[in-house]
Order: sequence, then C-alpha cells, then structure tokens
Amino acid sequence: MDSLTATAKRSAQLARDVDAHPERFRLLTGERPTGPLHLGHYFGTIIERVRLQQAGVETFLVLADYQVITDRETTANVQANVHSAVLDYLAAGLDPERTTIFTHSSVPALNQLLLPFLSLVTEAELHRNPTVKAEAEASGRALSGLLLTYPVHQAADILFCKGNLVPVGKDNLPHVEMTRVIARRFNERYGAVFPVPDALITSSPEVPGLDGRKMSKSYGNAIALSMTEDETAAAIKRTTTDPDRMITFDPDSRPGVSALLTTAGLCLNENPEEIAARIGDKGSGELKRVTTDIVNGFLGPLRARRAELANKPGLSATVLKRGNIRANVIANTTLDEVREAMGTTY
Repeated sequence: MDSLTATAKRSAQLARDVDAHPERFRLLTGERPTGPLHLGHYFGTIIERVRLQQAGVETFLVLADYQVITDRETTANVQANVHSAVLDYLAAGLDPERTTIFTHSSVPALNQLLLPFLSLVTEAELHRNPTVKAEAEASGRALSGLLLTYPVHQAADILFCKGNLVPVGKDNLPHVEMTRVIARRFNERYGAVFPVPDALITSSPEVPGLDGRKMSKSYGNAIALSMTEDETAAAIKRTTTDPDRMITFDPDSRPGVSALLTTAGLCLNENPEEIAARIGDKGSGELKRVTTDIVNGFLGPLRARRAELANKPGLSATVLKRGNIRANVIANTTLDEVREAMGTTY
C-alpha cells in the first residue's frame, strides 16, 4: 500500500470518527489574506469549515498575515483583506463563539515555536516540499528564508493549539505530513507534548476561474464573495469565450465557456453538461447572462448577511480581538510546555 492510499484510508476512518465523536477533535485551518475571498474559497474550504463547526469540532482559523510576505514585498491591503475575510466568514456561517479567528502577527508565542521546530527538519526536507519546489521553479529568483521555512511555520500553526485535525485537499498533504514529522520528532527528543495530527482529505471541487485556470486572487480571474451584483456581471461579461454558438462543456478546447458552465453548475448543484444542453445554440452571450443570474442568485443571501454585518461598526475588529486573546492564552500555555520539556525555563 503506497503512502497516499494509506493516508486516504486513514482519512476515511478519521471522517467516521469525527462524525461519531466531534468533541475529540481540534481543527486548525486558514489562509493568507492576499486578496478578497472568492467562490473558490467558498466551495473549496469555507463550506467544510462550517460543516465541521456545526458538527461540534472545535475550530481555529488563522488569517496568516505573516505568510503574505513569503513571496511578496509589501503588506499593502493586508489589513483590509483580513477584515473583509472576517465578514465573509461570518456571513457564510462561521460563529466566533465556536470558531477562534485570529491573525499570525498577533500571537508571538505561536511564531516562537518556529525556532525549535526548525531544528527538527533538514534543509533537504524543506526543499522537497511541493510548495517550495514550485515557487523555486516558477519565480526564477532566490527563495526567501520565510518561504523556505513556510512548511514549518504551518506546523507551528497546527501544533500551537494542539490541533489534531487538518482538512486539506490531496495537493496539500505534504504540509500535514511535515507537521506530523515535526510532532513525532519533538516528542521523541524532548517528551510527549504534541498530538500527531491527521489530514482529513476533502473532496471539495476545484473551482475554475473565469479564464479556465484555477480561480485565484493572483490571476485576477475570481468572483469575490464581496462583489456587488453589477461587479459580478461585469466580471463574467469580460470572460473570453469563442464564436461557436453551440454551448458545450469541453474544458480543454473551450476553457472560458467551460469555466462558466462549471461555476453555474456548482451554484445550482448540477452537472455543467445539463446547463450547456439547456442553453444549446443561444451562444456565449446567453451563457454569460444565465451564469450571472445563477451566481448572483446563489450569493444573494450571503451578500445580504454580509452587508448587514458590515453595517455594525467595529464588528470584525471585535471578533479578531476576541480570537487573538484566546489564541494567545493557548499559545503561551503550549510554549511553556515546550520550554519545560526542553529544559529552558529560568
């Protein structure tokens, strides 16, 4: 049995255990606040976070502002992106009474765990991480020290709160495996402090951007949750399609058309081929109109809740303050345990 098959089997059992005993699990998840959250985030991660929270899993959500500068030279807009993300989370159903929402830069003890954790991994192991490798190959420039150690920082995110459950897609399994390695090595060297977390492999769909590539803030091809109806319509109208009036689902040959069909299908919970058949030979103009109506209809309730929340002055700041306080209490306790285990209490 290869490692991926073994991990998938373990994840399937884990899903059953979570359903049976959610109170036994503590989940850590999050993202870098590099831009507005979009439909890819909603279908890819937010829905699953809400489901696990509702099931009774204790949830921690980090807005990893420090990790923005792993591959960027500015923190411009990070603060605005953080507050915007909080409103998106609340509008989608995450409850700050049950989900601790916090930022990296506000929890010093979490980040201090990076130092002992770095002593537990080799440079070669860091370079083998897929995220690091991909960035090294794509950037054509020297890796920053922060990007090289990105997998270890993620281990600190998970282990500071003694998270034992990490929902990820298959592409991100190496990050969880690095965390498992670090937890085991620390426990073997200094004594049992950390749980060895498990990956809960999610089957979330990959949402294409409006150009057929993966929906991404970096590509500028996303439908943001915070867009207005008119902004959504304008973004969809700009999608590059083709002159063939017969609408068909063919991601390889017709990426723009197929991206719109996929997006509409996700919002309706239908196969994109069914939507294509209904549109038939009415052309890309009709496809764009239909997709706009479907997306705006789907996001309408979330956007209404978001607008209501945005009218409450200081709400996102209050949520973050509460989350940061709780994260600091837990991180300080964990760091004290680490110092005690390492014999560095003075």
